Amino acid sequence: MTVVTTERLVIRDWTDTPADLERIFDIYSRPEVMRWLGGGKGRLTDPAEAAERLSSWRERYAPYAGRYGIWAVEVRDDGPVVGSVLVKPLPGGDGVTFTEDIEVGWHLHPDSWGHGYATEAARAVLDRAFAAGDSRVYAVVAPGNEASMAVCRRLGMTHVGRRTDWYGGTEVETFALDAPPRA
Repeated sequence: MTVVTTERLVIRDWTDTPADLERIFDIYSRPEVMRWLGGGKGRLTDPAEAAERLSSWRERYAPYAGRYGIWAVEVRDDGPVVGSVLVKPLPGGDGVTFTEDIEVGWHLHPDSWGHGYATEAARAVLDRAFAAGDSRVYAVVAPGNEASMAVCRRLGMTHVGRRTDWYGGTEVETFALDAPPRA
């Protein structure tokens, strides 16, 4: 199911097709991607784990009926899946229980870095989140991930410092964006 489209991208549900599962594995097995996601914890090591990862995403976000989730980002007109974009409640200090704080994020395959896809996809899902009623959205970035911090700045997000109250106490650079005023 398509979630939102942009000029260049289709943001859609991940599927259990072989192509999507292969791409999930290819993205989430790469050290250069996973080093920024929990320090590499959760890195896929077997292609069969892609189906398990997809199933866990579906189960985790099913209660939100499509409002929140992790979606595939695909180049329009039969282009490749370049990665994932997400809008979801942030897990709290225990790393499990969701807070009321909402996160936007992106995980792109290295072959898709540097094309503006993360910014374009994130902007689209941010607009969607604000239209659905979210008033503030955060981006949390591993310290040192300059590329993701640059995406946050391009999105107009404000750096609000480092925090340790999400993701089980992991220290993250935190950016925030408030919903635009309603007309």
